[in-house]
Amino acid sequence: MSEEKNTSVEEELIEAENDTASKKSISKAVVDLISIIATSIVAIMVVFTFLFRIVGVSGPSMMDTLRDGDWLIVSAFITEPERGDIVIVTQPNAYHEPIVKRVIAVEGDTIDIDFENAVVKINGEVINEPYLGSPTTNDEGAWQYPLTLKEGQVFVMGDNRMHSSDSRSPDIGLIDENYILGQVMMRFSPISEIKFFGDYDYE
Repeated sequence: MSEEKNTSVEEELIEAENDTASKKSISKAVVDLISIIATSIVAIMVVFTFLFRIVGVSGPSMMDTLRDGDWLIVSAFITEPERGDIVIVTQPNAYHEPIVKRVIAVEGDTIDIDFENAVVKINGEVINEPYLGSPTTNDEGAWQYPLTLKEGQVFVMGDNRMHSSDSRSPDIGLIDENYILGQVMMRFSPISEIKFFGDYDYE
């Protein structure tokens, strides 16, 4: 009888130890999971703070490339703006808000716009613009063309030229490249219209 009691006590002790070990294992797994989630959240925050930004489109100025209500992923790294880049500009303007436009000309370029025939020339060459939502026929009177850009200057326009306030307008003017927040890399919303934007070749 004594041996049976001892065996029973030993079994209870082993079971208790197993329960304790199991609880410790579950606790460790929970702590590890929380640690992984927290690390992931911090990593995502760092990425989207220093590498990428989320920006919403407001207005029709970039149609049909971008539409009002689109959501974009913007690369914070743009060493030097290039012709054709879609960029976010934070330079102060008459509208007191950032704008999304396409880079048409960069420092050293000479831009000439024939508004009567809706033709844009860069350095004497007519550029190919299949992305246009409307033709370049409205001159807002900011400049005399041809216009040569100085160091650090960028000339931007919306793709929907008839409905875009951009570098043609004194309300926006030429852009100091230091005010370019980043280059638009991707439209991720609406989901049905996900699109990646790479470097554009005018040739």
